[in-house]
Formats: sequence, C-alpha cells, structure tokens
Amino acid sequence: MTKYTPDTSFEEAAARRGYSRIAGVDEVGRGPLAGPVVAAAVWLPMDAVPEGLNDSKALTEKRRLVLYEQIMEVGDVSIAQATVEEIDEINILQASLLAMERAVAGLKTPADYVLVDGNKIPAAFGLDAEAVVKGDARSVSIAAASIIAKTWRDRLMVDLAQQHPGYGWEKNAGYGTKAHMEGLRNIGVTPHHRRSFKPIHNILYQAKSVSD
Repeated sequence: MTKYTPDTSFEEAAARRGYSRIAGVDEVGRGPLAGPVVAAAVWLPMDAVPEGLNDSKALTEKRRLVLYEQIMEVGDVSIAQATVEEIDEINILQASLLAMERAVAGLKTPADYVLVDGNKIPAAFGLDAEAVVKGDARSVSIAAASIIAKTWRDRLMVDLAQQHPGYGWEKNAGYGTKAHMEGLRNIGVTPHHRRSFKPIHNILYQAKSVSD
C-alpha cells in the first residue's frame, strides 16, 4: 500500500500550466446516518503552508484543531453543506458534489483551478479542475480542506447532540455506532436523520408497519 504525504506538487504543476488561484476541495460526512454533508474549499499561499497537513482522519483531534486555526489564518476558506433533506432528495453522492460546488463558489477570491478529492468532479464548477484519488493525503490544499470540513462538521454534530441527546453524536458525529443505534431504538428518528439511508428507512418502515 502506497504511503502518501501531502505536498505542493499538484499545486505547482497547475501553476506551471498558467493557473494562479488553485484551491483544494474535500467533503466529509458521506457515511453518517444523521447530519448534513459538509465541504470545504481552501486556497493556501504556497509560501505559508501550515506544517504537518495531512488527511484529517490521520490526525489527532488536538492536532486538527491547531491546524484548523492556522489554515483559517493564512488561507481563503469557504465552508458549505448539503442538508439532510437534499441528501434524501438527490442521494448522498450528488449532495456531496453539491456541497463541494457551494464551497468553491463561496471563496472570497474565485479560484481558477480546483483540486478535488476523489474521482469525480462536480459538473457545475464551471472551472478547470482535477480529481485526485486519495487527494487529502497527497495535496496540501485538499488536506487543508479535509481538516476544515471535518472540524467544522464535528462541532456541528456536538451542537446537534445537545439538542438531541441520547444518540452519542458528540462522539460518533452521526455515524451508525452501537450508541447511535441504541438511541434510534429507544428514542426514535429525529429531523436530522437521513431517511433515505437503509437503517433509518427500515426503522421508519417498521414503525409504519406496526401502526398500519
């Protein structure tokens, strides 16, 4: 298995082709049963890239928080989301792409080239872009975007956990952990649950069957 470390090679290659404002974009939250999918777009000055950037999942929470502050300080950062309703309406993949489109569109200074984590480029970018598989472990701009998106979404789920206690969202960020599934069985489904996701759909369907 190839071990990557994020560097500036993708950004430098795009700059050599004449692009001057190269942003990275990543999303987080495709797998959870609850909460929105969140994307971040980040442009970093190549002479002030925070040290130690990496895929957000490979960092401790403490390290992520330090890097989050550093990225916010030096970068042009935009955070966007697609709601639970949008996820249920258009499916999680399309909602992820929509969140990424919104994040890129929200940058203070528009990008002229976008490095996208994964293997799909949102059709509505209207910008030159490049899909980078495992981009959050290979490009500093995408790694920065992954750190921003994950930190922001985790904080959101902590806030939602205070409004809807009993599901463990402050620890599991909406993923289908044992505590979350127990909460669903004991308390039921909240407005923040994704009804198109099978475990939630099944609970609602069973409840409907019982009441019919």
